[in-house]
Amino acid sequence: MTLVSIITPSFNQASYLEQTLRSVLEQGYPRIEYIVIDGASSDGSPEIIRKYAQRLAYWTSEKDSGQAEAINKGMSRAKGEIVAWLNSDDYYLPGAVQAAVREFAAHPEVLLVYGDMLAVDQHAVLIHRHRYEQLTLDDLLSFQIIGQPAVFMRRTAFERAGGLDTQLRFLLDHHLWIRIAAIGPILYVNETWSAARYHAAAKNRAQAALFGREAFQILDWAGRQPEFSSVLTRLGKRSPASAHRVDARYLLDGGQPWPSLQAWGRALRLHPPTALRRLNLLIGAVLESVGLRRLRLLLMRLRGSY
Repeated sequence: MTLVSIITPSFNQASYLEQTLRSVLEQGYPRIEYIVIDGASSDGSPEIIRKYAQRLAYWTSEKDSGQAEAINKGMSRAKGEIVAWLNSDDYYLPGAVQAAVREFAAHPEVLLVYGDMLAVDQHAVLIHRHRYEQLTLDDLLSFQIIGQPAVFMRRTAFERAGGLDTQLRFLLDHHLWIRIAAIGPILYVNETWSAARYHAAAKNRAQAALFGREAFQILDWAGRQPEFSSVLTRLGKRSPASAHRVDARYLLDGGQPWPSLQAWGRALRLHPPTALRRLNLLIGAVLESVGLRRLRLLLMRLRGSY
């Protein structure tokens, strides 16, 4: 039976950490190697981890430079053929690991698989459902985002891609997906595997303005890589317009509707089809800007996706 290694990077998320740990340990899949790398939390997280220490393959609590270093550190210890990381405020749904193993077995050529993902609030109440589709390298270089908690990889793919770039803090996962997709196939599975928590202290809320900056940083990096520069040339204005659209999305998530509208407008001017594909961002930003946030959230729930 295939060994699956799960890494949880943890830092001062004690309010959510236990649900994360239990969602892995209670998967029911018999061969999970669970590694927790805590960055010297001061909020009681080490005490929570210690409760489950006998069921962990390894854990530590020591200072590090951030999420990317913590995950890379955990991955360096991982022995599983399949690997993933689960942040300490997110959680798996039942059966997620078994489903990922099944897909890798059915598709031996595939390097990465991903499913759909729930967005929940601090109380684990559903906000909306992220529904994805089969993406290509073109799509990833156009910032079609995959929900990281619903991603599993072959360990060899993570290693061949060079792991996570420790210079990135916000789109470090997307940067990795691009590099893996350049090596071999990735596969979408029409199942919901995980939940990502949206709360005031989360990066996608507290530091929303910085996601767009990293999108353009990644575009600049890709333009200097021979394997990507020709793709970007072919994509033309779609890629920079998509970076502005990503900026609009995270600004809206961060409660900045007017800057979000401006970013969406820049995407529209560069490449109208890219902006219009996410017309919901325009509608959401307008509703937020006139004080109708509750209506926006209601529409998101009714729509069932984002």
